[in-house]
Amino acid sequence: MRSQALKSAALRVRILQGLLMVGFLGLAGRAGHLTIIETKGGDLGNRQGSRDLELRGPRGLILDRDHRELAISIEAPSVYVLPQKLTDRKAAISALARILDMPVPSLTKRIGDRKKFVYIARWITQGQADQIQALGLPGVGLKSEPRRTYPAGPLAASVLGFVDIDGTGIRGIEQMMDAWLQDNPRRIEIRVSASGDELVRKGIDSREMAGGDIALTLDAALQAQAENALAQSMAASGARRGLVVVVEPKTGDILTLAEAPAFDPNSFRKLKYHGTRSRAFSDAVEPGSTFKAFLVGAALQAGVLDQQTVIDTGEGKLRLPGKVIEDKRKIGATDAAGVLRHSSNVGAALIASELGGERYQESLERFGFGSTTKSGFPGESAGLMRNWQNWKPVDQANIAFGQGINVTAIQLAMAAAALANDGERMRPRLILAKRTPVGHWQTLPPVSAGQAISPEAAQNVLKMLETVVSASGTGRQAALAGVRVAGKTGTAQLLDPSGSYSRTRHTAWFIGFAPAEDPKVAIVVGLEEPNSGGGGTVAAPLFAKVAAAQLARHGILTFPEPIAAVAIPREPMHPAPGHPIAQGLHENRRGIRPVAGLKLASAEPAPRTPAQFSAGRPAPKRPTDSRHSVLVPNFQGISLNSARSLASDEFLELRFRGPGRGQVIRQDPAPGTILGGSQRTVVVSFSADQGEG
Repeated sequence: MRSQALKSAALRVRILQGLLMVGFLGLAGRAGHLTIIETKGGDLGNRQGSRDLELRGPRGLILDRDHRELAISIEAPSVYVLPQKLTDRKAAISALARILDMPVPSLTKRIGDRKKFVYIARWITQGQADQIQALGLPGVGLKSEPRRTYPAGPLAASVLGFVDIDGTGIRGIEQMMDAWLQDNPRRIEIRVSASGDELVRKGIDSREMAGGDIALTLDAALQAQAENALAQSMAASGARRGLVVVVEPKTGDILTLAEAPAFDPNSFRKLKYHGTRSRAFSDAVEPGSTFKAFLVGAALQAGVLDQQTVIDTGEGKLRLPGKVIEDKRKIGATDAAGVLRHSSNVGAALIASELGGERYQESLERFGFGSTTKSGFPGESAGLMRNWQNWKPVDQANIAFGQGINVTAIQLAMAAAALANDGERMRPRLILAKRTPVGHWQTLPPVSAGQAISPEAAQNVLKMLETVVSASGTGRQAALAGVRVAGKTGTAQLLDPSGSYSRTRHTAWFIGFAPAEDPKVAIVVGLEEPNSGGGGTVAAPLFAKVAAAQLARHGILTFPEPIAAVAIPREPMHPAPGHPIAQGLHENRRGIRPVAGLKLASAEPAPRTPAQFSAGRPAPKRPTDSRHSVLVPNFQGISLNSARSLASDEFLELRFRGPGRGQVIRQDPAPGTILGGSQRTVVVSFSADQGEG
């Protein structure tokens, strides 16, 4: 019996072993089928066990020179849909449309017949995200994304630029430094459960994913001051557009670049792309009489004149083939400083004639005109300067006073800064320093763009430009209290639709330096299409406001202090030995002469006006604007004709007491009085016992 039982047990064991072997072979076959034959099924199994995930870091910071934040990245929620997991598509769309304030048809179209991931809205508010989260809709999810934001809104917007919805730099510094500012995405492996829940994530330092930071040369506080001053000036003058560029001459640092109208880069999706460019870099325009400063610098460098050379502008007219150049006021014989001080177009044309086209163009190129400044700023224009061999006599004369040549404001600013830096032109520096997310700040050194003119020539030009900001100069409203200022006014006519120069539309310019003896700043101010007034009356006062704030950074405390105008009697200048008069009437005279064929207009005596000035007769030749204040000049000691001319220049109405002969001995209001509104009348009294001067 026992033997029978043992045999039966052994049989059962063998049967069980056989069954186990069959089961094992079946499992092995199924595993092989999954691994070898159903490759896709095997991949699915892997995805259920682990998954790759892309992590994004924040875009680098943009800071000002004192590390104030100008552009930062913050985390913002975005909502997405996985259409294949929507259990009730109609209900989900209706709920999302209500929370996101989107039309149902628009949301339905966005999802369409897609089966995979689709964004519904990017960068929604936290309140909207909380409402969506509370609904717990299957197939609807939230994702945190970095969003670029500009804490100061429109401040320096044209310089900063902005980024698009995908974080790519558009315009300005954001575009210029996009590769540096971009984040460094990382892909990591995470372990997930069969249901897709995250179990384990491999650790990574978030700083390794962040973009690099940059510090600009801009000073945010001074930028804000300049933008406010520009806005006030535009409101008062009615100008359509305006800009202010402030440069540190020795380094080329752009301390301020204010442009108006401005825009808010936080609302980039509502902006017109064309309206977001920096006009200071992209728009090439005529510089007007500010260009005379570089003409005189070129002539000094070439040795065709010095500080004692006398230039005879005759009766203030210069006939050219097809054009007559005129000065607003007859100044007769003067020196180079006088050409700048009175902004004489005739004097500038005569200097350019003696300098010659080839030397003039070479000098302008050394100042940086005709090519970009190599700033690296996106969309920078090279301006427009034709080759001197294509210049006609009238072209050379026009360029001498800033017509027929197009330059950018940044070119003008860097050329002006060269005059304040012993003739050395610097490349504009916008980026002060860079920093990697885990590194130290690296300063970018200033870069020289070459010597435009000699230190001696540059210093002499600055001394001459100081006379522009004087009682007899066109830039007297740029003066500062207790600080020497040098500068040059300019009024550039704009073209009308027919291509001719407009008589009513112009740009008012001023380039200036302070303190003149050791300039800390070189400033360019431009106001396009003011209602009235040119560089001396509209742009110069704006310069003074900006310069006063900029100098405070250097511990120089000052404020705008306009200088009252003083008429200087016109007296003939006599050349010192070796410094002959420049005149075109006598081609055999030494000194500056116009090129062949250029002659001064013959002096025709103007009809003499009787010494009668009817009461109430307006002296200004152009309409006045009651929004502009006027500083009453000093009329005492000058003749009736001189008084009338001075009153006209200052947009004043002149009345007189007495016979109207001799010289002015009294005036009311007193010199230096500021008149505003419709009150623009000055009453003067003459002495009859002195002849007219």
